[in-house]
Amino acid sequence: MSAVLEAQEPSARYLDAAQPALLRQFNLLATAPGGVTGLRELILTLAVHGKLAPQDARDEPASVVIERIGSRQAGRSQGKASNPIANTLSTEEEPPFFLPDGWQWARLGSVFTLQYGSALPEKTRVEGSIPVYGSNGRVGTHCAALVSYPSLVIGRKGSVGAVNVTSGPFWPIDTSYFVTPPHGVHLQFAYWLFRSLRLSKHDKATAIPGINRNDVYAELFALPPTAEQARIVARVDELMRLCDALEVQGRLEAEQHARLLGTLLGTLTDSSTPEELAANWQRVAAHFDLLLDRPEAVDALEQTILQLAVRGVLVPQEPSEEPGEVFLQRLHVECRRLRSQQRGKHEELRSPIESGPYELPSGWLWTAIEDLADVGTGTTPSRDNAAFFTGGTIPWVTSGETGQPLIRTTSQHVTEAALASTSLTLYPIGTLIVAMYGQGKTRGQVSELCLKATTNQACAAIVLMEKSASHRDFVKLVFEKSYDEIRDLSAGGAQPNLNVGKVKAARIPLPPLAEQARIVARVTELRRLCADLRQRLTAGQTTQSLLAEALVDQVA
Repeated sequence: MSAVLEAQEPSARYLDAAQPALLRQFNLLATAPGGVTGLRELILTLAVHGKLAPQDARDEPASVVIERIGSRQAGRSQGKASNPIANTLSTEEEPPFFLPDGWQWARLGSVFTLQYGSALPEKTRVEGSIPVYGSNGRVGTHCAALVSYPSLVIGRKGSVGAVNVTSGPFWPIDTSYFVTPPHGVHLQFAYWLFRSLRLSKHDKATAIPGINRNDVYAELFALPPTAEQARIVARVDELMRLCDALEVQGRLEAEQHARLLGTLLGTLTDSSTPEELAANWQRVAAHFDLLLDRPEAVDALEQTILQLAVRGVLVPQEPSEEPGEVFLQRLHVECRRLRSQQRGKHEELRSPIESGPYELPSGWLWTAIEDLADVGTGTTPSRDNAAFFTGGTIPWVTSGETGQPLIRTTSQHVTEAALASTSLTLYPIGTLIVAMYGQGKTRGQVSELCLKATTNQACAAIVLMEKSASHRDFVKLVFEKSYDEIRDLSAGGAQPNLNVGKVKAARIPLPPLAEQARIVARVTELRRLCADLRQRLTAGQTTQSLLAEALVDQVA
């Protein structure tokens, strides 16, 4: 808001006639995908193409400026080799854009000289007030200057092509070039010009990034008259200040939006009963247009839905339904029977878990995963034995394949020989796979097998005793909601990882089986709405991008 108001001040009125579309649609461009960054690039392009400030026929033409610069360079370079760079367009080259009146094409090397900085290790510097510049800005101070005139510092090694401007004496070190613009070239215009050339494209992509100045010298650019350079600099500075204001405005709006969203969603999660949630939901729903205007807000809403689901306030309880405790006892009996068969000895029932991180509704209870399922893992057969992988047809899951909710195929397969000769287990369809190892967000992810498969040792396989789809989906959504808590089980060590024991001990809230089905159905419905919201936001952003691109084409 403030940036638009500022743009209407008298100092910017010339733009209303010169570039009305750019000015009037500043907010559209700034809030489109790419935002203010794209707007800054557009301003820079317009500046160096001569479309940001008006031309004045009374200005001394740039051709005279270049001729004068060439005469001075020729006088200074008598007896020295000059830059082997053609001054302007060759007969075979097409002009990159229409040249405004008074402007002149030139090669960078015919106007500017890139000079090497000088090494100045930190241990040899003497305390002082002279700034020391490296390839990407100020890196310290010294008591003496290598360059006395206002100049540009260009990244030569490391931060290749980075451009900084200095207004007084300074010391550029040997990872940089410095450029002192000749008489007739405005320092700040030279800065914007070098920025627009994006010199990083000349990086030779070696172990240490670097650019050769002869590549830079060959760059073609358009030089405006000196007087117009000053006008361009004033306009660019003004518009860049507007961009700064838009960025500040955007950050403030995002912070305010996040606080409002957090407060209103917090009202939902503070609900203690389904009836209270319904009342709070109506109050929040009245502000959905304001709240859900960005993808991260929809993500926050979806996480809130999961939280409400596992706390038992998303759907009402039915006192007539079989309590979760009875359901769990039935699973215990089945677990004990199967495990006794597998291990050849009687297995005692575990004591129930008394409490959890929050209070559960009537009919719910806390339980561990091992009370609901058999939990195992896999292994990686020796790759030295070709018989274990060559020609394999049995799917073999790795932790990287848990990023999707359903595993329908695997990138690797093992053979019957590997299954017979190693500790691999062939898990049935419907098994939940949890990543125990992995970088980034992989560890703790949960997925579901849609085919019979084995796993490597980085995955935990959860084979639920209750085979209904609603129970399996409920356990999955608990894992999704508890993703961070499950990752916390792996805290500690240089490379924190889960293990089968930690997955077995992970506790989850268990509602009656019938209520699990109602919760899953409600979550599915609300997630479908979230997906629709995301699709609408994406469509809106696409439309805004197309409008912004059309406006840019019109302005440029």
